[in-house]
Amino acid sequence: MGQYKTEAILLVVRDWDDNSRMVTLFSRDFGKISAVAYGARRPRNQMAGTIQPFVQADLSLLPGKTYDSIRQCEIVSSFRDIREDLTKMAYANFLAELVIELWPEREAEPAVFELLLGALTMMKTRNPRITALAGALQLLTLAGFSPSMTECATCGEALILPAAFEVAAGGAVCLHCAQSGANEFSCEAAAFCSRLLGLDWQNPGSFSVTGAVLMQTEKILSEFITYCLDKKLKSLAFIAAIS
Repeated sequence: MGQYKTEAILLVVRDWDDNSRMVTLFSRDFGKISAVAYGARRPRNQMAGTIQPFVQADLSLLPGKTYDSIRQCEIVSSFRDIREDLTKMAYANFLAELVIELWPEREAEPAVFELLLGALTMMKTRNPRITALAGALQLLTLAGFSPSMTECATCGEALILPAAFEVAAGGAVCLHCAQSGANEFSCEAAAFCSRLLGLDWQNPGSFSVTGAVLMQTEKILSEFITYCLDKKLKSLAFIAAIS
């Protein structure tokens, strides 16, 4: 395979050596790729100002034995305003880290690319907390980890609200099946989650949510992600630190 082109979103960018940067990106055609941008740390290099987190770009890459190399990077959308806002950057990092953990290298998932692009675009003008929750729930669904929210995850009966949420059970459970200490899953939280799961990134519409329901939803989703991945995302700890 010779040099190839693809559209991608740069998820993580870090220094590789004195002159280069290592990039984890998610491409429309090839999924997650780890690549090196040789020379990108040199001020006069053509990629010096383009290899940045959350940039949407048209890339030319050359396959390598260990890592592919980025030969050219033409920005489609810079998403600079996200990088310049600490809160937006924290929630964008959360979505990026979740994608990196959920998908292996070279697994083409155009729907994931479109979701990421929609979430980053929406995050520029809308509440980043709500945007990130919608993105995370939809990413979990695409990866096959969607929590049960309409049927009891334990007995399988139609869920009667209010209910509880147990990560080990796989989602919401009826009060009859709920274990002691389970998280509350209110009618309002259920309706909010349903709205997030069905959110159209091209036409999100407008809706509001109370702080209490937002916090309840964040708590159960954070615990559910940690359980599914068997690890706590670093981005969640950072979000908690700046909240």
